Amino acid sequence: MFRAAVRLSVSGVRSLTRTQPWCQAALTSRCYSHGKEETDEEFDARWVTYFNKPDIDAWELRKGMNTLIGYDLVPEPKILEAALKACRRLNDLSTAIRILEAVKDKAGPHKEIYPYLIQELKPTLEDLGISTPEELGIDKV
Repeated sequence: MFRAAVRLSVSGVRSLTRTQPWCQAALTSRCYSHGKEETDEEFDARWVTYFNKPDIDAWELRKGMNTLIGYDLVPEPKILEAALKACRRLNDLSTAIRILEAVKDKAGPHKEIYPYLIQELKPTLEDLGISTPEELGIDKV
């Protein structure tokens, strides 16, 4: 009698663990994204527009940079240019230097990215009167 009970309980458990074919099909076709894919150009334009807002304040600037640095990418020079110009409009030199430090940190082990960004941003940095962390000597601290 005990064997019959075990056999019934084991076969009952097996039937619970089996998946039905109609369940598998529904799970494999599930789509988690309802929005359209944003292209790189649209992404860049969105952030340039964000930093070019004439009424941006210091909190919005820091919030935008924090969000941007949180992404798995190094921002394009045109986005950084807009952010640095926003720093100049707000007369916030410390945030401008912090942006450059964050980008250098974000580039990580890829040593060719940061010099490229500085090369691309050099005219803007000179125009705005912003020194790089290396020029100020604070990169060695």
